[in-house]
Amino acid sequence: MPGGPRPGCCATRSTAGGRRGTALRRRRPATWESKGRDGSGDMERDPHNAFDAALGAAVYLCGRGRDLTKSSQLRAAIFEYNRSGEYVNNVSNWISQYRAEAKGSSVGVDLSGASGASGRTKKVLAAALSQRGAPYSWGGGGPKGRSYGHCCSPSGKSGARTKGFDYSGLTMFAFARAGIKLPRTVAAQASRGQRIPASRGKGALRPGDLVFFGYAPGRDATIFHVGIYTGNGQMINAARPGTVVRLDPVDAMSGYAGGARVL
Repeated sequence: MPGGPRPGCCATRSTAGGRRGTALRRRRPATWESKGRDGSGDMERDPHNAFDAALGAAVYLCGRGRDLTKSSQLRAAIFEYNRSGEYVNNVSNWISQYRAEAKGSSVGVDLSGASGASGRTKKVLAAALSQRGAPYSWGGGGPKGRSYGHCCSPSGKSGARTKGFDYSGLTMFAFARAGIKLPRTVAAQASRGQRIPASRGKGALRPGDLVFFGYAPGRDATIFHVGIYTGNGQMINAARPGTVVRLDPVDAMSGYAGGARVL
């Protein structure tokens, strides 16, 4: 974008119709006057314009010659924007997830880590991989394959008109191909097989393991998501409404809560 920050400095995305710009103006009255930019090309600097707000926030964060490719300087910039350690950790976590997802979207299927896996493990992986591109459907999918879901996800998205899979529906389908019946809910799936505690690290996972994510890792009652580990730090994943079944880095999601070895 002409007049924007240099490549590698920082990039921002507005999803709140200019809240970044109005936040800058509210926090320090003179801030918008010095940092506000015309990001939309309409010759005005409007904090309520999403493009202007995003570019203004970028200029603000990249101020003082910061190199935001360096973690310490990035965290310092976020802290200056909102002086809360919890806020810095939350934003940093989302940055890590976006980066992991971007990396995962361009990576091919690498099953070299599963070369010595059992026949049943390979069936599970092949079944899950065969559904790549299937749409996410809240409540959708099961042992027989894709199905229409129901209402509604925590974000209010209905799967009633979408034929596909949610995360636990995908795992049910894949393991059914190997003759294994998994329960419908992710919390119940966490109780199957040999539990792999999060404390052992992701290196303890093997291809075909279930991979869990929770709001409070270490407390299975808080588990909210599951994928199927393929090896080399990746998993087959039905992530959330608006996405499709795909290969993701395990690091694409926060709250790693260990795994379960069902095979």
